[in-house]
Amino acid sequence: MRIAVPALLAASVVAPMMAADAGEPIRPSKTLKLFNGRNLDGWYTWLRENRYQDPKGVFSVANGSIRISGEEWGGIATKQQYRDYHLIVEWRWSGKTWEPRIDRARDSGILVHAVGEDGKYNNTWLESIECQIIEGGSGDIILVGGQNRPTVTARTREEGRETIWDKAGKEKTMDRGRINWWGRDPGWKDKVDFRGAKDVEKPVGQWNRQEVIADGDTLIYLLNGVVVNHAYNSSHKAGKIQIQSEGAEILIRKVELRPVGKKPAI
Repeated sequence: MRIAVPALLAASVVAPMMAADAGEPIRPSKTLKLFNGRNLDGWYTWLRENRYQDPKGVFSVANGSIRISGEEWGGIATKQQYRDYHLIVEWRWSGKTWEPRIDRARDSGILVHAVGEDGKYNNTWLESIECQIIEGGSGDIILVGGQNRPTVTARTREEGRETIWDKAGKEKTMDRGRINWWGRDPGWKDKVDFRGAKDVEKPVGQWNRQEVIADGDTLIYLLNGVVVNHAYNSSHKAGKIQIQSEGAEILIRKVELRPVGKKPAI
């Protein structure tokens, strides 16, 4: 017999299930397709306002792609934890944006080594290390705090208030803030359709290939085949993977993990 569960009670039942599903981190020994092209099996949703419910259909699957509308802030997260992998995500902007970022740079992100309580950061995201997706800034490293503050070390240079990855720079350890990818335009503005002179991100409507090589305490970010960022001595070495909904519609056609193989030159 099926027993009806009130919505509020259902949400409270779902919450502990997410932690229970995480299990011990998996180290891929072969290619793992985290998105099967048909549905969100293996993932769960979290929204700032609606928690584990999605009344507006922010997250859906159509035509072989995950559609994240961006209408509400939140994300989809893997139920399982992972470590020591080569993550590949293929995505494109549809062009649609929402208030309060309707005229701001299209924004999303891939959170790796995501741990702890759902929504711990600003009732929205997991404690994690972000591989940023934003017009002009895709490939930035952002430290997303939660119960604890993730830390990384990188070689960087400073330009005004900005910290920029520079393989010839000085070592810097951070527990908050952002490490810009090496080519982020110094004149970057938070406005829709921003393009920088050195951007390797493709224009709106075209597919991008974003990669994270997570090997022990090391992170290497690539965008369209170009190494754009690198950090090491990471405090976080395993966790879930979460993809953000943050005011812009984004389509994702591939999310897969491979074993760590030969790494690109830094």
